Amino acid sequence: MFGGYNARFTTKWAGYYRPIFFGRTGNRCRLDAFIYMGWQDTVAQTVAGLGFDLVDLERSAGGLLRVTIDLPWTPPADDQPLPPEQFVTVEDCERVTRQLQYALEVEGTDYRRLEVGSPGIDRPLRGENDFRRFEGQLVDITLKAPLGANGAVSASRKKFRGTLERVEGAQAGQWQIVWSDEPPVKPGQRVSKKREPAPLQALGFTLDEIAQARLAPIVNFKGRGAPGA
Repeated sequence: MFGGYNARFTTKWAGYYRPIFFGRTGNRCRLDAFIYMGWQDTVAQTVAGLGFDLVDLERSAGGLLRVTIDLPWTPPADDQPLPPEQFVTVEDCERVTRQLQYALEVEGTDYRRLEVGSPGIDRPLRGENDFRRFEGQLVDITLKAPLGANGAVSASRKKFRGTLERVEGAQAGQWQIVWSDEPPVKPGQRVSKKREPAPLQALGFTLDEIAQARLAPIVNFKGRGAPGA
């Protein structure tokens, strides 16, 4: 018996509902990008075969199998504007759920409930294509190793939030995050026009130095839209 869409379980991604479809109702484990074995490979191949990207995959101790999908994205040509953002629909989630139920039954995978949904506001960034897609957005990154001696920045620091940028003139795969450590202005707080803003700082990195990268969970009911929106 197939499950159905339940509006109580939706969240908002930048002003859009996040559709989730629940399927049939066996240790929680997060998977690194593009590394699958057994049933994980079945899920990855099934999702790709239906024309979607597999963003995340989780199996909980209670028997929940959670699959996060997104629409594929192709970088535009250099002289072309970014295409309008498209979102996964409830019908997309339902179609993937039904195909996964069949594929997992053939595989003999033991689980109690299947949940297929789209990414939330803290969408993980898995590879070069994701970084290019969300260039200019506010992101959270965690380094695999502490920063080390770097002047004003703590040597033990591994987590940063800032704007994702490509390093101009560098080889492919080299990025930087730009941020300011100035505290946010509280509601109703007056800020002197004479106060000097905190300086911007930048940290360059390559993807193999990143333990985790996600979109910063900033709620904007107008949608993520253009960078900095």
